[in-house]
Amino acid sequence: MCLICDRINMIKNGTNPYFVKELETGYVVIGDNQYFKGYTLFLHKEHKTELYQLEPETKVKFLEEMSLVGEACAKAFGAEKMNYELLGMGDQHVHWHLFPRAFGDLGQYGVNGNGPVWWLPKEKMWSEDVMVKGEELEELKRKLRVELENLIK
Repeated sequence: MCLICDRINMIKNGTNPYFVKELETGYVVIGDNQYFKGYTLFLHKEHKTELYQLEPETKVKFLEEMSLVGEACAKAFGAEKMNYELLGMGDQHVHWHLFPRAFGDLGQYGVNGNGPVWWLPKEKMWSEDVMVKGEELEELKRKLRVELENLIK
């Protein structure tokens, strides 16, 4: 089974602690690991592996909602720049990775410049040191939910 589908099933049965908000085409969740504070995912509701597999109207709505999630994320976490990724080689289910960025945020690990998130070594990005839970997780979710609700009004 698909990891993203598993996470969506957890949302549906109320056991996904990272769930923030349901939108028309997908689910907003805070990323488990928070090297980039406010790292958020937007999971498409249906199991599709490619963006072009979505019906045209659904695809447009999904892209609009992704942009809305990006704006909310930027506002909630004070991003200087947002990075958006729709990859899918690891988890073959259409989903967006949204990274709030700050200029120089890679520097503490000896990465020069303001490059993409994948310049950060994987063991740093997905380290248990940056896993979020408890009150910190609840605060990240609250901030993002408030901004989403302000934009949706």
